[in-house]
Amino acid sequence: MTEHTTPVAAPPRLSGPRHDPAPVADERQALTESLEYYRRTFELKCAGLDPAQLSERSVPPSTLTLHGLLRHLTGVERWWFRIQFTGEDLPNLYYSDDDPEQDFTDLDGDVDDAFALWHSECARSREIVEASSLDQTGTRRSTGEPFTLRWLMLRMIGEYARHIGQADLIRERIDGATGE
Repeated sequence: MTEHTTPVAAPPRLSGPRHDPAPVADERQALTESLEYYRRTFELKCAGLDPAQLSERSVPPSTLTLHGLLRHLTGVERWWFRIQFTGEDLPNLYYSDDDPEQDFTDLDGDVDDAFALWHSECARSREIVEASSLDQTGTRRSTGEPFTLRWLMLRMIGEYARHIGQADLIRERIDGATGE
């Protein structure tokens, strides 16, 4: 006797315009295109969700949400490129010594505004990269040690890659969507 099972529908697949980094490129192009690829991938992980879904803690007890990751990545762009690399005198975003986790735990505010700010910080980071050599240095505030733009770009690629993995799981828990 053969048992019949109902086929399980494939989960929805995320898709959208995104360009793979060139497989043959110089160092600057490889770093720049890789970082852009990960920025766009993060954006695709959030696509099509309403503000409540973006702020949903889908893997309790974790405080991770897509909205929180968005706020975190916005702050990271500002912190590394603007405050530490170029030395701009700006306040931190979504962070204070009294509440260092507020990017993940304090989700007040409009999600569209959060995306607009992230886009703005990414645009400023792109300007900084374009105007700087890979050997140019910034200074780590915590130690006073120098770091190169090359090192910073590698760090940011790792930052985005790590958080995209988290975003994959969060998104799949919200609506089953996978991919991109």
